Amino acid sequence: MDAANSDRSAKRPRVGLFVTCLVNLFRPSIGLAAVRLLEDAGCDVGVPEAQVCCGQPAYNSGDSSSTREIAKQIIAAFEGYDYVVGPSGSCMATIRCEYPKLFDNDAAWAERAANLAGRSYELFDFLTNVMKATPRPVRCEGTATYHDSCSGLRSLNIKEQPRQLLAGVEGLQMSEMQDAETCCGFGGTFCVKYPAISVKMADDKLANVAATNADYLLGGDLGCLLNIAGRMTRTGSPVKVYHAAEVLAGMSDEPAIGRGEDD
Repeated sequence: MDAANSDRSAKRPRVGLFVTCLVNLFRPSIGLAAVRLLEDAGCDVGVPEAQVCCGQPAYNSGDSSSTREIAKQIIAAFEGYDYVVGPSGSCMATIRCEYPKLFDNDAAWAERAANLAGRSYELFDFLTNVMKATPRPVRCEGTATYHDSCSGLRSLNIKEQPRQLLAGVEGLQMSEMQDAETCCGFGGTFCVKYPAISVKMADDKLANVAATNADYLLGGDLGCLLNIAGRMTRTGSPVKVYHAAEVLAGMSDEPAIGRGEDD
């Protein structure tokens, strides 16, 4: 490697991708899209095999002890990276906002948790505000509307970042729906504990999507997107659901969330 190439390589931040459970198990293409976008932005990306769930289900259920043990595994897995980035406002909000609260009686782990929190970002926030990235030229024909996930919006202020990135997609027109910031009814364990309320909230979201005449519903949290796509499938909605990272990475020719190859 010559000196010039060595210098450029040295300036590339090392990013650890936090894949998330849902992406790993149900939609790996989102993880691949995130890697593509991060590499395009000039990052060296690693995916630690030791990563586990962020612990949000346990934390939200009041099990702080289990959450602490989970957090320790995540903290250890991502030490050595300049940044930790995930395609989920919900998971990254847990790491950024909740991990530092878990170790009030353990100064050593509290310091490590704070260190991780300080270099952890949601994907679109990282691309726009840290890397100042301009995504690759891609095309996606049609109209899309965007759903703001609760945690990403309220905990991490993720609002304009994905819209700014999507504005550069050729052929894609954005149409804002009414109550884009309102919960879709997923809410992690909420949809399991209160299914009837969750379905009503999803139906309200579907009505707002339909009013835009959008071809696509986009978002940044797979939990929300699975919930919405599932309800759309059951009600016969023609709208296709994608994680915005998939569109930005030029992967909108993949089957939509909740759809098969022939749908």
